[in-house]
Amino acid sequence: QVQLVESGGGLVQAGGSLRLSCAASGRTFSSYAMGWFRQVPGKEREFVATIKWSGDSAYYADSVEGRFTISRDNAKNTVYLQMNSLKPDDTAVYYCARHIRSSGSSWAVGAVADFGSWGQGTQVTVSS
Repeated sequence: QVQLVESGGGLVQAGGSLRLSCAASGRTFSSYAMGWFRQVPGKEREFVATIKWSGDSAYYADSVEGRFTISRDNAKNTVYLQMNSLKPDDTAVYYCARHIRSSGSSWAVGAVADFGSWGQGTQVTVSS
């Protein structure tokens, strides 16, 4: 079972930037798509971004398109989320997760149910 550890969250003013990291254990990191999701209290966990195992394709939620960038370094077993032009609505706990399959195209959909092995989350707070 892979273990995922997120870091990089914090408090930032609106318009600022943060870079989240997610370090994965194990030897199969490069075989799976990875995703970032976020959740606020009382709401369902929502898709933010996902990246293919090879790192050459990614998809984003409309709400973050053009502001956030997902990337990965398979040599370091790490996936990143660069967040720019942050807004108060971006405030949430951010989670990384590994797709449940090592092939196919469902990773691009970003459905929460298709991702397993969740990290513990990192809090991002954007003040206005």
